[in-house]
Amino acid sequence: MKYRDRQGNEYKITTKQDRLLNDAYESYFGRSVLEIASLPAFSKLSRKVLSSRLSGGFIESFAESNGIDMFDYEEKQYSSFNEFFTRKIKPGRRYFEHDEHTLVSPSDGKVSAYEITPSNTFVIKNSVYSVDSLLRDKKLAKKYAGGYALVIRLSVDDYHRYIYPLSGIKSHDREIKGFLNTVNPVANRHVEVYKENSRTYCMLRTEFFGDVIQMEVGALMVGRISNHHAEKRRVSQGEEKGMFEFGGSTIVLLLEKGKAILDEDLLKNTSEGCETKVKQGEHLAKSAK
Repeated sequence: MKYRDRQGNEYKITTKQDRLLNDAYESYFGRSVLEIASLPAFSKLSRKVLSSRLSGGFIESFAESNGIDMFDYEEKQYSSFNEFFTRKIKPGRRYFEHDEHTLVSPSDGKVSAYEITPSNTFVIKNSVYSVDSLLRDKKLAKKYAGGYALVIRLSVDDYHRYIYPLSGIKSHDREIKGFLNTVNPVANRHVEVYKENSRTYCMLRTEFFGDVIQMEVGALMVGRISNHHAEKRRVSQGEEKGMFEFGGSTIVLLLEKGKAILDEDLLKNTSEGCETKVKQGEHLAKSAK
């Protein structure tokens, strides 16, 4: 997989997770195993195991093999793998300036940016997705025709807590249940990833960016997207929205037409087949007014 940092440096990295998934999806047996692993019952069982004290023995080797710099995170003795995976970052290790004219990244991750065509479709790693099918709401999908979709893919080495990228009035959460499947791009050769995954989204009614959709997408072995508030309420830019439990996960932001000016490198990198590596709080776009 190729990605670029914000300075334009390009990297091609294949992680152990990528290699494992690639091998699995290339064989019938591997795809069968992943199909079983994607079932909610299996995910629930996995969550119990990863929340047990026995799972704590995997923490040190996992952090080392995935290059996780523990200096960034709170110092504590983790009682389970999931407690480690949802660990909190130290104050000051993710920073941004509060500015309601700026859309910041809600999480660490690798960003792909797409213009939503008049037919309400966009591409994720050579697979076409409909905003309508993503939201399961035709009327709401029309609202974002001609706007932008920002897809932020988290991998296991990223910080798995996420924030609100803007201040505003948050709607009630809408939950769409589905079979869990990996959001790793290699899967797109075999399944339509987002149509299979469980997901939760809300609308943020903002002053300068209009109505922004923020969606969390669960992935393989993630049986729970844990948001702090499901109800309608006022939220602040930078306020923690929730967290993902173990597994690679994705956040999608949908922006209305004419409301945002995206950073040029996001669109350029995506058009050239690269994701853009960002940290939580980094600048993604400015308001058009």
